Parts: sequence; structure tokens; C-alpha cells
Amino acid sequence: MSMYGNPYPYYFQPQVPMNYYGYPATFYRQQPSVQEILQTIRTQHQNLYSQLENAGMNRQVVEYVFFFIVNYTVNQANTNLPANQIYDQFQRQVPWFNLLFRQFNVPQNVADRVLTRVIQITLNLLKNDQPQPDQGWSNMENLGGTLTSAPTVSSWQPNRLDVFARGTNDALYHIWWDGRNWSGWENLGGTLTSAPAAVSWGPNRIDVFVRGTDNTLYHIWWDGQRWSNWESLGGTLTSAPAVSSRRSNHLDVFVRGNNNRLYQKTWNGSRWGDWIDLGGNLNSKPAAVSWGPNRIDVFARGQNNDLIHKWWNGQRWSDWESLGGTLTSAPTVSSRRPNQLDVFVRGTNNRLYKRTWNGSRWENWEDLGNSLTSAPASVSWGPNRIDVFGRGPNRNLIHYYFGR
Repeated sequence: MSMYGNPYPYYFQPQVPMNYYGYPATFYRQQPSVQEILQTIRTQHQNLYSQLENAGMNRQVVEYVFFFIVNYTVNQANTNLPANQIYDQFQRQVPWFNLLFRQFNVPQNVADRVLTRVIQITLNLLKNDQPQPDQGWSNMENLGGTLTSAPTVSSWQPNRLDVFARGTNDALYHIWWDGRNWSGWENLGGTLTSAPAAVSWGPNRIDVFVRGTDNTLYHIWWDGQRWSNWESLGGTLTSAPAVSSRRSNHLDVFVRGNNNRLYQKTWNGSRWGDWIDLGGNLNSKPAAVSWGPNRIDVFARGQNNDLIHKWWNGQRWSDWESLGGTLTSAPTVSSRRPNQLDVFVRGTNNRLYKRTWNGSRWENWEDLGNSLTSAPASVSWGPNRIDVFGRGPNRNLIHYYFGR
């Protein structure tokens, strides 16, 4: 019996696996123990408790549920599998477990999301998957969801991430990192026919753009208190949009038009300008970033499946240049300091590749591994931090990060 007592009969008791000698298997497991993992979840991931309690489950039952799922992951699961696959196996092996959630009227999608996250935290702790600052790239983190597009990501303050993607009903979905915990997914509505694009031009401000069912550009924004209604900005899009911000209350949106040329539409702080034709011959949606008050860099996949690049220096646009590579997706780009660019693409083997402009030259392509089923998305919230997201093999959101 736990410290909270046991409200369930014997057939709801957690069955601790025994080893060959008849002792609990946890007796011979290396650290961290099940209880240490649970303590980490209690102290660092209180939002997981809150999600189930807000859905109607009392605290002592949540403790029991988390014990059971952590114990299963530690002692019975194949910890080389991703969290969502372990959860699927758990559901098959312990089908009666959902009775708990039904008894407390907890929606199944809430239960699935929370328990998959508990499994992921357990895997991270078991594998010591907590990279130290400047130790390179993290391992993959599974954030769940069912994505029908590539994700996009923005950051409006250090250690804040807002990720958006199209869901199975073609609506816009949002999940965020608040510096300590990941939220659940929220549905922001709309009917998307592309991946979204997002940017932040100031604290607590996010602007999101998508292609609608009529192939025009649509816009929704967060003003610090609420989400706006959708507005149409016109145009004829043949790709998802891209967006960057070179100063406060300034937005530059880029799209591929119906002649595969790059088009730009700018918000100057008071009104939207007309569409501007920037030429080119794009084979994907564009990607854009700004690393200074009057600088924009735009990337896309070219007709030879290479990475192509065009930039605004404050006075004029450059010609297009080819940076090589063989892309099987649109690129993404982020900047972690002035005159520094990190471009990420999916390569021919679905692996993640990076090419960096270090301020004076382009470095060689770097193979970062992993397996993506979409274009990547990236953002930097500090001088030595990059967060990269993509859609995984199970259409889930996956996350990697570099540095602090």
C-alpha cells in the first residue's frame, strides 16, 4: 500500500516483475530507481499531475498510475524503443488499465498524452539523456501528437519555445515549452492546406501564417492575452509560407507563387504592403531568418534539389546562389548570433543535415543522423542554443537541441 492508501482491489495492484531468484527485478536494476524517477517527475513535471487532476482524477490515483507506467518502462519495456511504441505495447499487455481513466471520466487523448510523456521522461533518465551545456546534440525527444505537416517553431524569450503543426483534421495545433515543462497540445482551429510558419518579434508575441483552402495566405497572432481571429492576406500560394522579423512590429512573409517564383509581403508596423516578385525557380517552400535590423536570408530547394540562397543586405537583394547538397525536403534556418546561420535539411536517406555560415565562410555539410518524415524546423533562443523539430516515423513531433 502506498503512502496514499490503495482505493482499488487486488486486481489493480501493480505487479512488480520478479527475477530468476524471486526478488523484485528493481532490486538488481542500476540507478535511477523507480522511486527516484517518480520523485523527478513530482518535482520537475508537476504539469503532468495537473493535467490528470484537472481532468478529474484525484492525486493518489495519479501517483498510482505514474508508478505503474514508470515501473513497466523500467522493468518490462524494451528501452531502445521510442516512448510511443512502448506505450502501444503497454496498452496491449495491460488492456484493463484504461478502466481507471474511464472511472474518473478522463478523456483518452489526455491519458495517452500524459502517459507517453511519463515514459519519455523515464527513458531520458534511464539513458542519462540530459546533455550538459556545450556537449553537442541531445538525443531525440518524442513530444507526441499526430502531425500531417512539417512543424514550425518560434521563441519569444530565452528558454521559451512555441511549436505549431497541422493536425489530422487540418486544424492548427500548438504545443509550448515554458522553461520547465511541455504543455499539452491545443487546437487553434483553421483549415490548413500547408505546414504553418511562425515568428516572434517581441516578448509574448507570436505570428503564425498558413495556406488556406483557397490557396491564399492566412494569418493569426497571439498578443500576450489571446489569439486573434484568422485574417486573409491574399496571394496565390503553391507552397507553405515562411516568415522572419528584422525589427519589432515588422514581418516579412515569403511564399512560392504559381510560377515557382519567390514572393514577399511585408508588414511595416502599420499596414501590409503589396506582393513583390523576387524571382527564382523554387522546388519547395522557402525558409527565412533575420540576424540583424535590416538583414534577411532566404533559402529553398532548387530545381536540382540543391540548397539555394538569396539575401537582403538593407539596400538590395542578392542573386540566387547554390550551396549544393541533395535535399528531400524544404530547408529551415536559424541564427544564434549576428552573421551566423545554421541551415537544416532532410537528405536522401531521410537523415538530418546541417550547413553553417560561420561569419566568413560556409562550412561543410554535417550529418546529424535520425530519421525525419517531414522538413525540419529550427529556432535559436540564445547565442549557443539551437532547437530542431521534425515529424518522426510515427507522425509524432520529435525534438533535438544543441547547447544550453
